[in-house]
Amino acid sequence: MDKISWLFGFGVLWAALGATLRAEDPGASPAEPPSIATAELRSAVERSLPLLLKGAVGHRENRTCFACHSQGLPILALTAAKSRGFEIDEAELSKQLQFIADFLAQNRDNYKQGKGQGGQADTAGYALVTLAAGGWNTDETTTAVTEYLLLRNKDQDHWSNVSTRPPSEASMFTTSYVAIRSLDAFGTPDQQERISARREQLRDWLARAEAKDNEDRVFRLLALKAAGADAKDIESAVKELTEKQREDGGWAQLDAGEPESATQSDAYATGSALVALHQAGDLCTDDPTFQRGLRYLLKTQQDDGSWHVPSRSKPIQAYFETGFPHGKDQFISSAASGWATWALTLACAKD
Repeated sequence: MDKISWLFGFGVLWAALGATLRAEDPGASPAEPPSIATAELRSAVERSLPLLLKGAVGHRENRTCFACHSQGLPILALTAAKSRGFEIDEAELSKQLQFIADFLAQNRDNYKQGKGQGGQADTAGYALVTLAAGGWNTDETTTAVTEYLLLRNKDQDHWSNVSTRPPSEASMFTTSYVAIRSLDAFGTPDQQERISARREQLRDWLARAEAKDNEDRVFRLLALKAAGADAKDIESAVKELTEKQREDGGWAQLDAGEPESATQSDAYATGSALVALHQAGDLCTDDPTFQRGLRYLLKTQQDDGSWHVPSRSKPIQAYFETGFPHGKDQFISSAASGWATWALTLACAKD
């Protein structure tokens, strides 16, 4: 046997031996599976979108107030899907945006005076973020709301929530993010100096504030990006959130405590984590961390296209059906399905 043939044969034998040893070593790192096919992602999104829209319609037809769970997050998912080439009901989207604008306009004078309305900065901020996603233009009402946001908590270095209805209305980070994002989207030229001052204050607070749960970590990362924080602070927030990914690929709302269901992976925590990591942390959708999260969402999507998440908030209004499934868990499940759909949509290539 010549030298070249001997070397080639030895190389093949060594490669085979290495593969055998890796298979027998439980501590060896398995190769990451290939990225999820776009067709599978699009199929999951297409099954979810009609339910999100149905819940939003049910809210619009039965209530006069804006709801981040039935309108805000579903509309954010719908507009994200639209940007990826999915077909949505444009006429209904227009009705939803007009509904939100009319809701805010009813309290325009209170906003101008810094009084706001129920839910305060959470309601005002989420409403404007939703309008911005739908392409709404600055008008007298949005200017009144941005003026309110500048007056709200003006003696603090961040915005504070007034409700304790976890997960979406229980975090100063959430309130602060939707407030600064709204000011970025609808702030007028006359407001820019004050907006810049609030942004700088918020940026300093975010750099030293500690997050205690997933909602905090998600919205601290989003707010750091919106406030123009240093790269090192954003990278640290990305690491902190990424490290909380669980073995099943998902994230949990709580690290520990009650209820037990909130300490297990769910679509709300997972979808929001993936969106934040991609939008604010520049995590690519083909990154193994993102792909594991997507696989968790695909695995837990129900046959009807929704995701079910148990509620842990005490109800403050009379129960009514929007048409979204899961009974008394429908509000948090609608929000969770919005986050999950948004995250899946991000991994779909733009047409």
